[in-house]
Amino acid sequence: MSKERNRLDPASRAPLEELLLAFPGGFNAIRDLQERRAVVSQFLAEPELDPRVTLEDRTIPGPAGEQKVRVYRPRNATGALPGLIFVHGGGMILGSVEGQAGISQMLCAESGAVVVSVDYRKAPENPYPAGIDDCYSASRWVFDHAAELGIDPDNIGIYGGSAGGGLILGVCLMARDRMGPRFKYMMPIYPMIDDRNETASTHEVTEVGIWDRAGNIEAWKFYLDGKPADGYAAPARAEDVSGLPPAFIDVGEMDALRDEDAAFALRLAQSGVPCEFRIYPGAYHASERFAPGAELSQRILAGRIEALKRFIDA
Repeated sequence: MSKERNRLDPASRAPLEELLLAFPGGFNAIRDLQERRAVVSQFLAEPELDPRVTLEDRTIPGPAGEQKVRVYRPRNATGALPGLIFVHGGGMILGSVEGQAGISQMLCAESGAVVVSVDYRKAPENPYPAGIDDCYSASRWVFDHAAELGIDPDNIGIYGGSAGGGLILGVCLMARDRMGPRFKYMMPIYPMIDDRNETASTHEVTEVGIWDRAGNIEAWKFYLDGKPADGYAAPARAEDVSGLPPAFIDVGEMDALRDEDAAFALRLAQSGVPCEFRIYPGAYHASERFAPGAELSQRILAGRIEALKRFIDA
């Protein structure tokens, strides 16, 4: 066992060790990207529908043609409800609406919000700015169709993990600069926001087995396709982060993205943006996904739901 994995929460580490027995080196050790996508898709199989929510797949106009969104609504809810735009993770190269259906359902059921889960084009086939253009366009669609969706247009937030966290920060920066949708809050969860890979944590986390330094470097290479990153692609590069919605950010102590997230949260606070930031000792990247039964995972998820409810009720 690597020294890095010795620092992980034991209950969260056990499922990771089982995964690494099946896939030595983790998912990123699967060099063929199509094969990797297939394995991840199988591993993150879509769960059964939570009986507390309803589901509707929609096709909406997107920048490159038709675009898929999935709408989760609290069952039997009436009236204009809070809205939450959800953007899945996957390093800009993996992931799907179906693969993160469990999170979307949980957010809907626990918060009472209508959750609109957004699909987007992936790199390397569709490098930047394809993915963020899709997410921004879908966000505008939600605001424009709030009445049809049964959503209160003054109570819409945006949530995303990992690559999804980076994408929602880019969307919020775009919305500010273009005088676009006015999000009530944003919840970038362990967001992927810095293509430079220069922080201490990116050098520290190399052998945990989930989103280590090498995988992050590869994903940014695919996403940027040789072009320089701007502040929408890599929000850590944004020169001005003022005027963004109130934020909640969390990240694991043993996550390669830890330090870029901490630095961004501090910049938000220094720029007058209310920001709650949490670092969880013993947690690795997306550990709550791989070890949902661990007490640490339950604490992480409870903290997010608590923050989401506070935002909605504010």
